[in-house]
Amino acid sequence: MSQSIDIRLPVLTVSAFLAWRIGYSVLQGIRSSTVPPLPPGPRPLPFLGNALDIDFNKPWFTYTKWRAIYGDLVYSRLLGQQIIVLNSEETARVLLDQRSANYSDRPPIATVEPYGVSFSTVLLPHGVTWRLHRRLFHQTFRSEAALSYRPMQLRKAHQLLVDISEEPDMFEAHLGRHVFAISSIIMSAVYCYETTGRDDPFVETVKRTMDLIVEATSPEKAAILGAMPWLLRLPSWFPGATFKRGAIICQQATKEMIDTPFKHMSDGMASGVVGSCMATESLKRFTDEDGSSQWETAIKDACATAFGAGSETTYATMLVFVLAMVLNPEVQELAQAEIDLVVGSDRLPDFGDRSSLPYVEAVLRETLRWHPVSPLAGIPHVATESDIFGGYFIPKGTTLIANNWWVPNACFGAMSRNEAKYPDPSKFKPERFLTPEGTLTGETATFGFGFGRRICPGRHLADASIWSAMVCMLAIFRFARAKDDEGRDTEVEIQWSHGVTLYVVLQAYDLPLFTSPFYNSYPRNFPCRIVPRVPGFNSEKLGMLCTEQTRDYP
Repeated sequence: MSQSIDIRLPVLTVSAFLAWRIGYSVLQGIRSSTVPPLPPGPRPLPFLGNALDIDFNKPWFTYTKWRAIYGDLVYSRLLGQQIIVLNSEETARVLLDQRSANYSDRPPIATVEPYGVSFSTVLLPHGVTWRLHRRLFHQTFRSEAALSYRPMQLRKAHQLLVDISEEPDMFEAHLGRHVFAISSIIMSAVYCYETTGRDDPFVETVKRTMDLIVEATSPEKAAILGAMPWLLRLPSWFPGATFKRGAIICQQATKEMIDTPFKHMSDGMASGVVGSCMATESLKRFTDEDGSSQWETAIKDACATAFGAGSETTYATMLVFVLAMVLNPEVQELAQAEIDLVVGSDRLPDFGDRSSLPYVEAVLRETLRWHPVSPLAGIPHVATESDIFGGYFIPKGTTLIANNWWVPNACFGAMSRNEAKYPDPSKFKPERFLTPEGTLTGETATFGFGFGRRICPGRHLADASIWSAMVCMLAIFRFARAKDDEGRDTEVEIQWSHGVTLYVVLQAYDLPLFTSPFYNSYPRNFPCRIVPRVPGFNSEKLGMLCTEQTRDYP
């Protein structure tokens, strides 16, 4: 009996493979006779697809290498999921922007619902609830509304200058504190709540919750739970039931993150001690429209999403900027010469100067292009219906991934280092965004904020926060290579890290910052010497300058 079983098992395995192969070939033949072919891509294995081809720690490296072989549109399979990688900005603009009605859905993530993460706007499927969230975000973070946050952003930028002046060797920590300060602006804009400092209880709640969400939405955990959903049916006391226990903990944490600050705002609203913010204005405006309870739930969830997003990429972008200035002193000198000409030395730059500083603006755009901190431009999109593009067939339900990335030590890349659009793409050259006359071109490098209807709604606030910090630092400091014991410039060995930025880098400084559930790429541990541009300019004089200018802001 055992011998017959031993014979049958390999026969059944081979038969199953042959049946799959024949069926696949027949379906391909039928499909190819009626619709265009699928985009080119690596040959998939049975069942596994291209799972063995992808570096899951840095999938964007794999996607960028595929671009060199297959082009801007690459088809692959991961187990049962069809995936198309968009390796050019032009392709992404056509599909995700111009055809956004068909490409605004999100792929299902097995951990989202059981772990209580379905409140997040960025993970919501395209539909009625998502549209409610988007409408709420637009009221608070549209470009016109973002103007009201500028005085606070300048005050936070000035504090960053003082901190760096006092402890220049701790610049990474100071940038982290600055991002925390920007988060306090979001907290004020969303809940009318002023944070109390590094140990603020609401911020601590968000930090703990976001750490859990990072773990819950990891590709590994989502893949395991997607393949074995029965793991959540195990009782929490059962040995090895870590998924069940983790889901319970994460659900409780997300509920606290959503309810606690909202209750604080509601209590203040009832007693008349809070002003105007996203939560209060939304409650007044939208609940009066139809009295529906769905609005309150949408407002709570959207507010929680707003506070839990954005800090990661802001911090990483500022690290990239500092590194770019260290490696490109000639760029730094040109930017500072422009600031000196427009602003002078008696005050600090402000937003009124922005339109008169085109080279500084080009430096910001080049920072976003040179090393995009979001390698895959956010969460993937999903095709709601089948489509045809460039002579290729895109099946309904296909996941589309926008790839920003590039391959180190290679001459090719995806969106950010498209050698046809950005000649000599590895070089940091702000001039690529300027006309010969020195004015800005229409080109931007905003693909890191996403595409279409799913573009980051807080991008205007983030852009202003980065610009204000960047221009103020350029006005006061010079960023240079560190010196060795003999006074010579040291070589900069760049270490590009890939993961959760603030959680990894800033734990050593005990900063109450929270992380994003999405991975970023950022430079770490690079030596940097920061000195005042004016000899004898110390933190006391800087503090007086900041205080004098801050008086002009409400």
